[in-house]
Amino acid sequence: MSDNCIFCKIARGEIPAKKVFEDDEFVAFHDINPAAPVHLLLIPRRHVVSLQDIAEGDAGWLGRMTVLASRLAAGNGCNPGPDGGFRLMANSGAEGGQEVPHLHFHILGGPRPWKGRVAPAA
Repeated sequence: MSDNCIFCKIARGEIPAKKVFEDDEFVAFHDINPAAPVHLLLIPRRHVVSLQDIAEGDAGWLGRMTVLASRLAAGNGCNPGPDGGFRLMANSGAEGGQEVPHLHFHILGGPRPWKGRVAPAA
């Protein structure tokens, strides 16, 4: 972990956050400025700056992080099934819109009044 990283500080419990999950590898918490009715952030405890910094050897934990994101969405108010769903986003680097230099997934969902507040669906 990095001493000065805000997400590392949240993972260590030095900065309060409304956590919904934590284990030895990952921490998930509510975004302080939500862009959707459900807006969680999922971070690895290990300090990784962005997707640009992962290697082939990181596939295992990154896969576990992706599976966990789906479980967290379902367990925190994102409706399942074809009429429900959620959006999983990871901004990478300054030009990709990343604001905190620690890899994180945005898990967004809930009824869609938030449509258009985040990047349009591709």
